[in-house]
Amino acid sequence: MENKVALVTGSAKGLGKKTALALAELGCNVVVNFVHSKTEADDLVKVIKDMGVKSTAIQADVSKFEQLQNMILQIEEQFSGVDILVNNAGPYIHERKLFYDYSLEEMNYLVHGNFLSVMQLDHLVLPNMRKKKWGRIIHFGFGLAAESRGWPHRAVYAAAKVGLVSFTKTLSVEEAEYGITVNMICPGDIRGQNKEKEIKDVETVYDEKSPRGRSGTGEDVSRVITFLCQPQSDFITGNIMDISGGLDPIRPFR
Repeated sequence: MENKVALVTGSAKGLGKKTALALAELGCNVVVNFVHSKTEADDLVKVIKDMGVKSTAIQADVSKFEQLQNMILQIEEQFSGVDILVNNAGPYIHERKLFYDYSLEEMNYLVHGNFLSVMQLDHLVLPNMRKKKWGRIIHFGFGLAAESRGWPHRAVYAAAKVGLVSFTKTLSVEEAEYGITVNMICPGDIRGQNKEKEIKDVETVYDEKSPRGRSGTGEDVSRVITFLCQPQSDFITGNIMDISGGLDPIRPFR
């Protein structure tokens, strides 16, 4: 994986940060993307550089196409373009409410940030991947998104992610001949500090809400992503993978 360039959106903190570090451990040069967390992004870049690979932090709001374009131009100028794209960033409204109560602004925010902007960023990196005959694209969904189930009080977010499921499967077929794989990972209910923890940090702590009996961590997610990004994983594409410990986000385990 040496000299592969990985872009992880929303990677200053949380699952994105854990993924960025995991890809750096494989030898990838890593682009850290952030919107507001400049201090955290700069600190992460220093850590990654200490691992012996190149890294830079670029500020860009993934919901704004002009900023996406500018980010890709900067990466092409500093590196050789994007080889691995991890679409981690995606807006989420924590308040649970009926679809009837959503404002038009909230609908546009969720659909654009979780669906259209992902398609746009994919479109921007594909020319370089096609040229090199190699690429890895990772999308993020939610648990059991592939089943296209209704999710009361999360109607807009769920619709955007389920649309992304179909797009993931379509793009994986269209780009397979160019050595590009496209997969979606669907993390379970991983919250707070657990997003940056390793499995060993939680494996002895019982979580009664999880069928597995422990909480999920950032390592649970990043280890799947790094597996999908390796050269030998070129036969694995178009898959929607739940990383949830068996938890159903719509009908919680009791």
